[in-house]
Amino acid sequence: MLALRLALRELRGGLSGLRLLAICLVLGTLALAGVGSLSSAIRSGLADNGQTILGGDIEARLTQRSATPEERAALAKLGRVSEVVRLRAMAGRAGADVRVLAELKAVDTAYPLVGTFSLANGATLAPGTVAPSVALAERLGVKAGDTLSIGTATLRVAGIVGVEPDKAGEGFGFGPGLVMRLDDLQRTGLIAPGSLFRSQYRVLLPSGVSPKAATAQLRAAAPDAGWQIGDRDNAAPGTRQFVDRLGQFLTLVSLTALVVAGVGVGNGVAAYLDAKSGTIATLKSVGADGGLIFRSYLLQIGVVALAAVAVGAGLGAAVPFLMVAVAGDALPVPPALGIYPVPLLTAGAYGLLIALAFALWPLARARAMPAARLFRDATESGPRPGNGTLALIALAGAAIVGLAVGQANDRLFALGFIGGALALLLALGALAALIRFVAARLPRPKGPLARLALGNLHRPGALTRQLVVALGLGLTLFATLSVIEANLGAQIERSLPKRAPSFFVIDVPTEGLDQFRTLVRTTAPGATLRTVPSLRGPVTAVKGVPVARLKNLPEDAWILRGDRGLSYAADFPPNNVLTAGKWWPKDYAGPPLISIDEVAAKALGLKIGDTLTMSVLGVEVTATIASFRKIDWQSLGFNFAILFTPGTLEAAPHSWMATIAMQPPQERGFQAAMTWTFPTASTVRVADVLGQVSTLLGQLSAAIRAAGSLTLAAGIAVLIGALAAGRRARTYDAVLLKVLGATRGQVARATLLEYAVLGGIVAGVAMLLGTAAGWYVVVQVFKLAWQPAWGPVVLTVVAGGVLTVLLALAGSWRALSARPASVLRTL
Repeated sequence: MLALRLALRELRGGLSGLRLLAICLVLGTLALAGVGSLSSAIRSGLADNGQTILGGDIEARLTQRSATPEERAALAKLGRVSEVVRLRAMAGRAGADVRVLAELKAVDTAYPLVGTFSLANGATLAPGTVAPSVALAERLGVKAGDTLSIGTATLRVAGIVGVEPDKAGEGFGFGPGLVMRLDDLQRTGLIAPGSLFRSQYRVLLPSGVSPKAATAQLRAAAPDAGWQIGDRDNAAPGTRQFVDRLGQFLTLVSLTALVVAGVGVGNGVAAYLDAKSGTIATLKSVGADGGLIFRSYLLQIGVVALAAVAVGAGLGAAVPFLMVAVAGDALPVPPALGIYPVPLLTAGAYGLLIALAFALWPLARARAMPAARLFRDATESGPRPGNGTLALIALAGAAIVGLAVGQANDRLFALGFIGGALALLLALGALAALIRFVAARLPRPKGPLARLALGNLHRPGALTRQLVVALGLGLTLFATLSVIEANLGAQIERSLPKRAPSFFVIDVPTEGLDQFRTLVRTTAPGATLRTVPSLRGPVTAVKGVPVARLKNLPEDAWILRGDRGLSYAADFPPNNVLTAGKWWPKDYAGPPLISIDEVAAKALGLKIGDTLTMSVLGVEVTATIASFRKIDWQSLGFNFAILFTPGTLEAAPHSWMATIAMQPPQERGFQAAMTWTFPTASTVRVADVLGQVSTLLGQLSAAIRAAGSLTLAAGIAVLIGALAAGRRARTYDAVLLKVLGATRGQVARATLLEYAVLGGIVAGVAMLLGTAAGWYVVVQVFKLAWQPAWGPVVLTVVAGGVLTVLLALAGSWRALSARPASVLRTL
């Protein structure tokens, strides 16, 4: 009780000494609570709207074919059924030469089973009409009553799509959306043997029937159908996976912000106790023991930390509401707005544990410092904390690590991330020790200012460790974020455009392939053309085991999720490297062989000679793995994860795909010729696709920047704390130098030289550490190619170094301006 009374009495005097602690904890807790709340809101939105997003309770998908009457009957036994066909098609104003690629969705009269589909003008989607999305209507300049050409059909625009309940579950598309009646799809000529389309059958189950039971019943009724089945509990798996991965990464970035803030907490507590050294010495002189001092100041720090954590968590809880208000349209699904206690309590627990872990060391030193030493010399080094304190610090650290790893989806990644953050702190501490060691053994410069600056690096009470850690954290964060941003931008600006073709062409009919090649030669002389056969189908079995029975699939097993692009080839494909096995001879005629992507093979534990089974137009094809390939997916050519030998798939109805590289002036003539000659083929302008990818990367970069900004703010707070921790020592130094004849300008120049030396050394190390961290995030987390742009990175680090040095000098200005008479009276 006595410790509590002392703590409350001191707090009544104001919190000026603990402001830094509060600011650091608010920033760190805000970052964690905000990221956690937004992720929870999006996941909750997915769960609450799973039925609407999916369009039913379960969805059975088929590729390049429709369900047979028997399969339809099996679906109808489960509940109400709605059929949706999705494909890509070219759409344009009737009579116009140029069309644009659209994501076409043909729906039946039962659509939608859940939710409401409506047009902006209140009209209905009647037979013979279409409804473009807002984006498509703007690109084509059409409105209700105009006519659109789609394939070989001309249809009237009924209105612009207003509400499309299942839009969030459709994922990334190459073009804006277009909705039409399923009855009109045959009129367009888009559905032909070999066309790439997907039939989706949504089922609304009777009350009380679980999606898993219905899925099992459907598979038993039609075991050879090759269904790809999803249910309302995971309506948008791609979106959920992206949100989970990005949320985990941003959570760990935010945790790093809190660890950085912890360093600021330690500095803030040290500065606060340094200012209270007289009070502590007085209390000890009148009989207070070290335990009472420890408990009293721990309670003070605990009260402030609890208030700061509460404020940070409260601000974090508002992040989902703010995101919906500012950028709701950019979110993958509408978040379920509300207060989510788990991320808030987790952020609060992190904040309190961080505060405890970093406050214990300076508190223990104050407890152990004898009163005589406190009165005698405020800059004198304190005794090392005892083993009990070190054990408590280790216990708090273990709790932080356990909490972070226990909540992570990828625990190994989380452990590595936290290990990296701790290794950074240790590396900066070791760098500070090395600087002090070297500075103490260097020859003394002749100039007094240089000699003073060098001495400040290693003298007793020097702030070298605090400044190196503070500067190092800030500059490493600057470098890491800059490397990530530069790489995300370079994915588009430096790599892709140099090798990108002008167009992709999809669904070229086999019987029109020669005519298509002639059209390219005529409209774009000198163009580079490459054509490949194209089919689609899911992998249904691995080494004879059905995919449905495989459990705990790794994240890299994407080859088993959904249907895959398939092709066959006699020649080894460009932009590929053979890494294992052998490529088949051109005249191969034997059992089916395949060559697959080495990353997918590694994820599934495959080896040469194993088998995969694919469903091609409902027919199961089992092939033996002959080779693995490393694929350059950024080449923007036709890269297939699975390639068959010739003679296996030629008899199956299929179409062709093409890439064409031509001069920009030739593009318009080619597009016009394609419009009239191949109305059912889809022409994808690569520049439009790159624009969409650039937008996605920009959104990702913005999310990283938002989380990183709080980390940088915490880093700046740490720097301020380091300066505050040594302000009294700096003031005494400046006063003594002035008494000996130095001017304020000379002391300032010596201080600037000291900070410049530290800044230069730390900037170089931060550049190396930030590059390594940025490489890991870009290559290992986001699975992108390493495309560094060193100019912006170096400029950012140099600018950050200059800024932090100037900030440090500004923070020391008060000490440099102190009047000797007033300071000497307090000694």
